[in-house]
Amino acid sequence: MEPSNDTQISEFLLLGLSQAQELQPLIFGIFLFMYLITVLGNLLIILAVSSDSHLHTPMYFFLSNLSLIDICFTSTTIPKMLVNIQTQRKVITYEGCITQVYFYTLFVVLDNFILTVMAYDRFVAICHPLHYMVIMNPRLCRMLVLVSWIMSFLNSLLHSLMVLQLSFCADLEIPHFFCELNQVVQLACSDTLLNNLMIYFLIVLLGGGPFAGILYSYAKIVSSICGIPSAQGKYKAFSTCASHLSVVSLFYGTSLGVYLTSAATQNAHSSAIASVMYTVVTPMLNPFIYSLRNKDIKRALERFLGR
Repeated sequence: MEPSNDTQISEFLLLGLSQAQELQPLIFGIFLFMYLITVLGNLLIILAVSSDSHLHTPMYFFLSNLSLIDICFTSTTIPKMLVNIQTQRKVITYEGCITQVYFYTLFVVLDNFILTVMAYDRFVAICHPLHYMVIMNPRLCRMLVLVSWIMSFLNSLLHSLMVLQLSFCADLEIPHFFCELNQVVQLACSDTLLNNLMIYFLIVLLGGGPFAGILYSYAKIVSSICGIPSAQGKYKAFSTCASHLSVVSLFYGTSLGVYLTSAATQNAHSSAIASVMYTVVTPMLNPFIYSLRNKDIKRALERFLGR
């Protein structure tokens, strides 16, 4: 097929999770339910933290940022998918697709950075408890979040600008329920070597780097916990990072699952279904993990909802 000029590209076709028409109402209902639960759950976490002065600490400051990012993350993809199912139109405009690529990439990298910052916070709290409030002062907390946003913004901007330089063929079908960066690049008729190299380089740098930081933080945490003489002291120390460890395991576990599914099956449809785990399920479960395993959050939610 002949490449199309950028000015001729008007829209992409999102094939979604299933082509079966009889399944569309079921898919719509499930995803609408999960989206509403995600937004409501994360919004309650933000309101509980902001309304309770006892939770105005670095750990909960980062948690409220994570909840905000999770709301934005799911809002980048799910509402458009629901509209497409409801209107029975599977198209997304060229501009809308590039915008979706930008914001999806922004929030998935930002999620990764905030989880890393939270791991550092737990490292300081457990390994250097006497200096915790001095090290994790409000200025440093704000700076860590700001740097995370800036790095995520620059990464997304770079990818989006590189996609804009590509020429696309007439066949613009994306076997996914949203415009995922790698899927969009694969549709290009022009040379995508630089795009692919940049994607893999930044995955290693911005994905592998923070993950290594998380592993280092928890290696130090485990070492410090093992040095605590009493079993009660060990349990108390571990309980302060159990929720974060659960969320990290869920985030990286589902991301790795999507990668392995794509590599093993070479089936884009299977990859789309697997990606539901970290684009929808993980943000939905995060508030439950923190509220069910954290007494402070549970008390704050009870006070907030009891008003």
